[in-house]
Amino acid sequence: MTKAAIYLDHNAASPLLPEARAALVAALELTGNASSVHSHGRALRNLIDTARGQVAALAGADRKQVVFTGSATEAITQAIIGGAKAFSSAAVVISAGEHAAVSKAAEMTGLPVITIGLLADGSIDLDQLEEILQHAAGNLLVCLHWVNNETGVVQPVGRINALVGPTPHTLFIDAVQAFGKLPLDFAASAPDMIAVSGHKIGAPAGIGALLVKSHADVVRLIPGGGQEQGRRGGTEAAALIASFGAAASAIADRYAAANVPALIAQLEASLPSDAVVFGGTRLGNVVNFAVPGIKNATAMMGLDLLGLSVSSGSACSSGKVGPSHVLAAMGVAPELADCALRVSLGWNSTGDDVDAFVAGYRSILERQRARQGQAA
Repeated sequence: MTKAAIYLDHNAASPLLPEARAALVAALELTGNASSVHSHGRALRNLIDTARGQVAALAGADRKQVVFTGSATEAITQAIIGGAKAFSSAAVVISAGEHAAVSKAAEMTGLPVITIGLLADGSIDLDQLEEILQHAAGNLLVCLHWVNNETGVVQPVGRINALVGPTPHTLFIDAVQAFGKLPLDFAASAPDMIAVSGHKIGAPAGIGALLVKSHADVVRLIPGGGQEQGRRGGTEAAALIASFGAAASAIADRYAAANVPALIAQLEASLPSDAVVFGGTRLGNVVNFAVPGIKNATAMMGLDLLGLSVSSGSACSSGKVGPSHVLAAMGVAPELADCALRVSLGWNSTGDDVDAFVAGYRSILERQRARQGQAA
């Protein structure tokens, strides 16, 4: 097999969309500060206002609810640390499958952190959540993810909304992996805040957004000069914001054109018969699987040499391949979890990419098993 440079790690970051690239380059040609009242400043302000509307449309939100941030991690931190303070929260509730951005921000509040377990299918234990809500002493800040970044498991957000929405507790949803892939209706749904990211939908890294309902407008972390409706100070990165808006407008059509769920179905059907796929109800762009006895570090190195980029889970682990806290929370045995690979597809993925991965992985599998047979 020849080296092909095929990217299959869209859950870590999706390649730059042509529309996002064009918007980025055009905005970089402009000079000025969006807070200035002269024509140069107004031109940049118009770009930002347009992008705010584009991001709001994809999230089913009002444009006034969109606060641009430097990343989804910043948005998450603002929601959790700022939210805990603003709402005088007594404790923070997270799940055992949260991204480190959520779990670490929860720890940094200094409040008690209550962790809800995952079921074997990767879904959040909603019975445990219901019990916690019923016996809470004080307002809780409930921080849960919509789609798991490692397994692609789609959480029952409708039931979470129904449990938390009617209560006085505050609900924050990490919607990073859902944004652009699932229908969002922030304005009409229960969450008080959600976080989304640019580089997961084909915009550059370095831009995200926190969406905030009007009653949660007190959640502010960076005072600065009053930018972003007074919610996030600092001169706006107009070029990144414009690119984010362009990606938000284009991603749904691009994703549909690639027919990503069909590609994932093709990939799963081609896996070895002894492969174990993790997760129940999953988003149709990712498969996290393991073949017993083939360590993920070995497989990833072999695939990389063949020009195939995949991962073993979250990319936010300092580039290290380590045990997955998500799979551990699902009750997956450590020796099987050590073999887990995550293949995630996106707007520019093709059937040829899938075929190349399957051929490459099978070649590595055959060589590894031949070595194991010789050793035995």
